[in-house]
Amino acid sequence: MPQVKERVKTRVKENVAPDVAQAQSEGRAKPPVGTPDNPSDKVLTLANLITVCRFLLTIAFLVLFVHDSKRNVALVFYTVAAVTDFLDGWVARATQTVSWFGKVSDPVMDRVLLFTGVLGLVAVGDLPLWVAVFVIGRDLVLFGGTIYLHKFWRRPVDVIYTGKLSTALFMTGFCILLIDAPQVVGPHLVDARWLPGFNGQSVAVGIYLVYLAVIFSTITAVTYYRRGFAIRDRVLAERATESG
Repeated sequence: MPQVKERVKTRVKENVAPDVAQAQSEGRAKPPVGTPDNPSDKVLTLANLITVCRFLLTIAFLVLFVHDSKRNVALVFYTVAAVTDFLDGWVARATQTVSWFGKVSDPVMDRVLLFTGVLGLVAVGDLPLWVAVFVIGRDLVLFGGTIYLHKFWRRPVDVIYTGKLSTALFMTGFCILLIDAPQVVGPHLVDARWLPGFNGQSVAVGIYLVYLAVIFSTITAVTYYRRGFAIRDRVLAERATESG
């Protein structure tokens, strides 16, 4: 059983940050333990506790919000969870407690927070269904691309600024939609219920942040795929040169 545990731990590390994992296994990791370039194996840290709390707050939000019980409490839960999205990473770096558990769980919790927000708002009719389809569909497409690229390149594609910006815009927009204020009457450009903010009806300004997030999220997905194909082509060319 311990051997299986170690094998799983090693496999996870190699998938998350293969260069760092190899440096640790070979004793070449020079940065202090607990830094981003040399994560520790600790699980019981303040940063990881914040990450787990974010997950619990997210689930509590979804249950309360969808059942329309104590919506204000649900809003507080989601807002606190959204804030901790940026807090746990900062705490981990500030206290030098960056861990492999955090590297694996933090992005997962980010997606859970994003998905529950979009699904909760769609369930109560505050957000058009196509936004939920886009958010979840985009992540599934990127996940499929990551699996495909893994055949050629073990190292994950570096995170880009537009990806972080789109996540921040989504979170902020969702929080404003949850508050449902301030309200504005958008331009009457289309007669479509699925495009609030542009059909002349009153809407919370958060919807425009969500639309911006969709735009930046699309740019991010296209950029990732372009980088992924470039990496694949480079690796294939190197393999062809070596075999020739």
